[in-house]
Amino acid sequence: MRDGDMLTRLIVINVLVFVIVVFIKLFQFLLQRNFADQIIEWFTLPTFLPLLVLRPWSLLSYMFLHEAPFHLIFNMLWLYFGGLIFLNFFSERQLLGTYITGGLMGGLLYILSYNIFPVFEPVVASSTNRGASAAVMAIIIAAATYAPNFPVRLFFVLEIRLWVVAVISVLFDLASIERGNAGGHIAHLGGAIFGYLMAKSYNKGISLTQWVFDLSDVVLRIFKPKKLKKVYASKGYTKVYSKDANLSDRQRLDQILDKISLSGYDSLSKEEKEFLFKIGKQ
Repeated sequence: MRDGDMLTRLIVINVLVFVIVVFIKLFQFLLQRNFADQIIEWFTLPTFLPLLVLRPWSLLSYMFLHEAPFHLIFNMLWLYFGGLIFLNFFSERQLLGTYITGGLMGGLLYILSYNIFPVFEPVVASSTNRGASAAVMAIIIAAATYAPNFPVRLFFVLEIRLWVVAVISVLFDLASIERGNAGGHIAHLGGAIFGYLMAKSYNKGISLTQWVFDLSDVVLRIFKPKKLKKVYASKGYTKVYSKDANLSDRQRLDQILDKISLSGYDSLSKEEKEFLFKIGKQ
């Protein structure tokens, strides 16, 4: 995989999901039917636990879902520039693993906070979250933790260190929790926590993102159809019989050959194998 391929794919997936959302809302407008919100809601991340149990996939889907154009543009710009910096020190697989796990960490902290702190009690049953912000924050903080003095040119003019960008981002989210969109800022902090832990663990030779690929391998093995064992019959097993073979032998041979084609030679009983051996010598 060429450098940047995974970064491009993540951006493309986010954009495609946004385009789908746009078309859903467009059809709602044209058909004058109220169905868009109900469809989109199934992919947002709820804080109400009974609802989360009904749609567990939302822990993954929410981090690719945007409804507002500027929300998408801002997150994708952050993802692009943060991802390019990240790839200076980490692999494509680690980029994907950090995106997914950072998004999950952000989502879980968001859910936990809304179910613990009394201030969120009035809205816990109706609150939902969406967007790649937590996943992107994980990528940026991981890079800043691993290489804090990496130079970043702000607005193509002012050069600052990457750790400064990370600190400002975290402080901004902390200060913004009480000012609105508390759930979003809490999720960002969850992503930041994972990004920090990911980089620190990487320095110790520990991968916190490997589970993503281990799990995907397990899922692929479950749904991948098993290949039937090929059995190549010798010339003696073909349906060419000697003049001495009677009709019942032919019928039995047909049954055994059918059994081999379905289940393999090892499925035959000892008696059936002996019968094949005897027919093969005729």
